[in-house]
Amino acid sequence: MDNRRDIAREISRIYCHMTPSGIDVLSSILVPLKYQKGDTILEEGKVCRALYFVEKGMVRQYYYKNKKDVTEHFSFEGRIVFCIESFLKQEPSRLIVEALENTQLYAIPYDGLHSLMARNQEMEMLYRKILEHVAISSQEHADSQRFENAAERYDRLLREKPEIILRAPMVHIASFLQMTPETLSRVRGAAISGAVKNNSTPRDQNDAWWTHAVTK
Repeated sequence: MDNRRDIAREISRIYCHMTPSGIDVLSSILVPLKYQKGDTILEEGKVCRALYFVEKGMVRQYYYKNKKDVTEHFSFEGRIVFCIESFLKQEPSRLIVEALENTQLYAIPYDGLHSLMARNQEMEMLYRKILEHVAISSQEHADSQRFENAAERYDRLLREKPEIILRAPMVHIASFLQMTPETLSRVRGAAISGAVKNNSTPRDQNDAWWTHAVTK
């Protein structure tokens, strides 16, 4: 994808169906941005002034607690990332957003979005659907941390977001799953051992051993 209308169409496909005119309206405010691996997209203490759609690459949100780096969220292709409290209140963020890979983003600026929402029902619906997605995703992650053990948390991540397992540094994954790197290493080793054991028996060639559906 190399133009704003393509990106607007993809955002519509993932989050909320929009008419061609609605897609044109959205594309008119998109701002393309590029970051290199390791770049800071949003600094702590700065106001989050946009929603960011990830066209290419991976980013993470994190914060410092007791001088330790704590990962709160990962986003990759086809997902929107922003610091929700800072964005909604337009107040300084306590979170930091960084690029884990060379990353291409498209910003949906706060001012442009709210200006369009005041006169365009489709934009208002899109914004609501994005917020609903973020709220559900945050609740699911919080419930996983509360009610699942380390092995269950890793298994959920492996099933639902395998991109993170494949692409993010293990130290950040451990932090995200609220476990030490040593615990993650043990859990990961046990999962691999179990997968090898389960695959030792013949399988139907038509049986899909890996499925992953992105739902928004």
